[in-house]
Amino acid sequence: MVMQNDRNPMREVGGYIEFEHNRGSLYHDGAIRLNCGRACLEYLVKVYGIQKIWLPLFLCDTVKRRCDDLGVETEWYRIDRDFTVMIPNRIGQDDWLYLVNYYGQLSGDDILRYKERHENIILDNAQAYYELPIPGVPTLYTCRKFLGVPDGAFLYSDHKLDAEPERDRSYDRMGFLLGRFEADASEFYDAYVKNNERFVDEPMKTMSALTENILRGIDHEYIRKARTENWRILHRHLSKYNRLKLKDTESAFAYPLWIENGREFRQKLIGQKIYIPLLWPNVLEDCEKDTTEYQLAENILPIPCDQRYSREDMDWLAEQVTGDIRNR
Repeated sequence: MVMQNDRNPMREVGGYIEFEHNRGSLYHDGAIRLNCGRACLEYLVKVYGIQKIWLPLFLCDTVKRRCDDLGVETEWYRIDRDFTVMIPNRIGQDDWLYLVNYYGQLSGDDILRYKERHENIILDNAQAYYELPIPGVPTLYTCRKFLGVPDGAFLYSDHKLDAEPERDRSYDRMGFLLGRFEADASEFYDAYVKNNERFVDEPMKTMSALTENILRGIDHEYIRKARTENWRILHRHLSKYNRLKLKDTESAFAYPLWIENGREFRQKLIGQKIYIPLLWPNVLEDCEKDTTEYQLAENILPIPCDQRYSREDMDWLAEQVTGDIRNR
């Protein structure tokens, strides 16, 4: 049966019932809703007419590839071992500086200091999903690092494109998430990787209705509190082994533990079914071994501290890590 009305002349009525429609907050309710973080960058390039952008060497290579695809000139800058940006003196007045909030370690004051030195900055909060933006600073967030969704990103920008991008669809990307809900991650890891890879060249689109609906059903306050508490438990156990001097952070992405021979240690943990990702392996190919960026990429272990885990889980996890460290 098909019902006609003024709002939707061919709206379906009846048939089987789909997912329930959630009515909660998106958390980033006032932001532009897009399909991935690279789409946020593309949006900013188009709306601000960006011609040249400075990227950190410590970064996923897909950002550079998206800039190349858009015809944006890129230059590189360095960071030091506490993620402080070493802004080049030769950066032009019309150039843009791409800042990454690594592990949520950039404070609001830090960001404002960078903005005082250079007006045109973009803040990448992919690792700081629950940090609210600073007015006047274009800021992007990606959902998949924090939440169980197949796609999705948010962008805060004072300027907007005249036409909204085509809406994405996600129904055929849900398999690895549904499978992971009822079985081990290892059974669906290949499908998870394939889903990530498709966003390398995916065009800019508006966030899918399915992803938006899932986000509206999430208890964001619970997640914020759980990640904050879990990070602090790990920090209490692991800080004495950590070569990073970390600031306290809320709603953390992961706990970054920098130890010697991190690559070898990561493999040992994976053998115990403690899955520690290697973020941005391209850095190991692009940078010399004696550079800070290479050392950060090779030796930082992003220890999970997300909302899936309890205090007891964090105590157990910290004991596994510290036990392995002591036994090396």
